[in-house]
Amino acid sequence: MRNMSYNHCIFCVAGLLVVYAYDDLSHSKIATQSHTYTGVGYGATNAVDGNITTCTRTKDIGPNSPDKTVWWKVDFGEIINVFRINILFKNYNGYDIRQRGRIAGFSLLVSKTGDIHGATLCYKAGPQLPPLNFTSICSESGRYVIFYNERLDGVTYPEGYEVINVLTELCEVTVQGCNNASVYGTDCDTPCPTTCKDNTCHIQSGSCFKCKPGWSGVKCNTKCKEGLYGDNCTQQCTGHCKDGAACNHVTGLCDGGCDA
Repeated sequence: MRNMSYNHCIFCVAGLLVVYAYDDLSHSKIATQSHTYTGVGYGATNAVDGNITTCTRTKDIGPNSPDKTVWWKVDFGEIINVFRINILFKNYNGYDIRQRGRIAGFSLLVSKTGDIHGATLCYKAGPQLPPLNFTSICSESGRYVIFYNERLDGVTYPEGYEVINVLTELCEVTVQGCNNASVYGTDCDTPCPTTCKDNTCHIQSGSCFKCKPGWSGVKCNTKCKEGLYGDNCTQQCTGHCKDGAACNHVTGLCDGGCDA
């Protein structure tokens, strides 16, 4: 059971010990899944209840099933800054390879809307079988983290992938990061640059994912070059500002008025 609101992530970089005290963002949040195995006690919220003995279970997917895809997602209630995702999958003594084959090929996505389409892909499993205690760094901002997998008809999957009776069983999903998308740093206490679009930035570096109109650069602290303005500084001023002045780098308007 979890008894702390955050976890310490410890890394060694160039001989220096770096400790990240990121929040546990997923605990007790709203979770849903595409379909649930028949019976009691397999619901989506089992994966965020802090108890590794209670697991979700979906219906099987694959060629012998009407369902070909499966998803599970957690809703944080607002846009937050994600750092890493840990998933503890269900294991059965003596069936480690089978369980790994069932989850093989899965994807992790971060979404602002909850829709897989348009979401940011953080991880896509390759031909190797993933571990049942899985961790991936995922430095993105969003409101939802989504687990997705599929077993489509007519597809030849790599060796070791299970294609029959493919159940998804998540015992615990732990998403760590900053519970405010407008901050970054080891203690989530440094504000993102105000010129970052949506006031969100990379959780470690503070670099902006996108800039507000009129700004450019890694941290969006550089005004558009004279004569340019707007999104990505790609729009050209009309050239009709009074006394040959440049237009406003954000709006494209002539702050000092137009030529007569």
